[in-house]
Amino acid sequence: MSQIDHSQKIPNNVDLSSDRKLQRALEKWLPNFISWWTEMGPEGFQTKDVYLRTAISADSQGWAHFDYVKMPDYRWGIFLADPVKDRRIPCGDDYGKPVWQEIPGEHRNTLRRIIVTQGDTEPASVEQQRLLGQTCPSLYDLRNLFQVNVEEGRHLWAMVYLLHSYFGRDGREEAEALLERRSGDDNNPRILGAFNAPCDDWLSFFMFTFFTDRDGKYQLLALSESAFDPLSRTTRFMLTEEAHHMFVGETGILRVLDRTCQVMKDNPGKSARELGVIDLETIQRALNFWYSISLDLFGGEVSSNAASYFAAGLKGRAKEAQYEDHVCLDQVFEMDKIEGGKLSQEEVPLRNAMNEVLRTEYTEDCQRGVNKWNRMIQEHGVDFVLTLPSRRFNRQIGLYAGLYFTPEGSLIGREEWEAKRDTWLPTDTDRAYVKSLMNRPVYEPGKMANWIAAPKQGIKGRPVDFEYVRLD
Repeated sequence: MSQIDHSQKIPNNVDLSSDRKLQRALEKWLPNFISWWTEMGPEGFQTKDVYLRTAISADSQGWAHFDYVKMPDYRWGIFLADPVKDRRIPCGDDYGKPVWQEIPGEHRNTLRRIIVTQGDTEPASVEQQRLLGQTCPSLYDLRNLFQVNVEEGRHLWAMVYLLHSYFGRDGREEAEALLERRSGDDNNPRILGAFNAPCDDWLSFFMFTFFTDRDGKYQLLALSESAFDPLSRTTRFMLTEEAHHMFVGETGILRVLDRTCQVMKDNPGKSARELGVIDLETIQRALNFWYSISLDLFGGEVSSNAASYFAAGLKGRAKEAQYEDHVCLDQVFEMDKIEGGKLSQEEVPLRNAMNEVLRTEYTEDCQRGVNKWNRMIQEHGVDFVLTLPSRRFNRQIGLYAGLYFTPEGSLIGREEWEAKRDTWLPTDTDRAYVKSLMNRPVYEPGKMANWIAAPKQGIKGRPVDFEYVRLD
């Protein structure tokens, strides 16, 4: 099952040709997708040859082929991880029972909402990043941007396949709507807030792929535990592709820090902005912003929906097998409570805290990356430490929405927030400065913009000065 049939109009490993009705429906959706990609995909590079990886197998080993391809000709398709023999429901009230190959009627609407929400994030990020090619720091980075973009497009295909296959007319209508919403549109925005935020400079792009794509990792891990086996198999293969996106973010920020610290060390007494690199304070403020809005993507700290999803087996915890109790009827989770303007602790049923369980693992994963960034700063002998702000800081969803907290997590009033906000979050001046560094794109193989260090190695054994995008 892991081999992908590339002879079909839509590459797949789900034997699509055996279901002519479904095949015709998806082939009808294909030109609409290409039309959306042409309108909202990377602007100015649709006719260029890009050194991209394309899935040729759903096996985690040797699953991708690397070669030049024009992005509109990329072989998007439908790829599911191989089925697990005798797989059982890993969590919830039906723990241990056989997984579902079809959707029980009582879960139909909920699963459709989950799939649509996940699907909506994929084209949204392409739309957010569509202009970044015009300010790229190198051909290496340009190629990585396009690789992220085409794989987000393929992840959209993954969700559209499920909508078409299992939800009839409702699913087909939802699939069309995924191409109609637009990131940041006042009248028809994307569903989740972080996917409407501007991502129009490369510092934001690296932060997005580190923090927001990492949220995607944890959402996919939770969905990979689903009792609905086609969803589980789809997301398990998506995780194979998602790893590269987070690598782009983590190493991108690492290279920005490397360059900033080296330039500052070579030019004592001068500021980073005088030297044409991104100052560490601006990097911290960007970190604060993208981390905090990515935290909102997990939902409220106490959630009846999260409890229902877990109970029904629609979503689990990340790597559910690591836990001993997979039913969680009697366990509790300790979390913050705000009462009378003060913070205290309370115990809530664990099922109602599943969003917070996932967010806690996400935070620990983010901290590992920030630790790597700080080691880079320390290696240069620069006295600065990047920190993740409190999970209470700058939140728009959940217990902390509508309240004001310092990055350290202290509750403050609105007046103090307004007075100090610009020291904690990106300012118009920050954004203007960052963009000013990037209005001179670098398209010569092997060359880097002044504000970022070269990567330690190229892609798939190619040298750093390889022509990753052919612009002629």
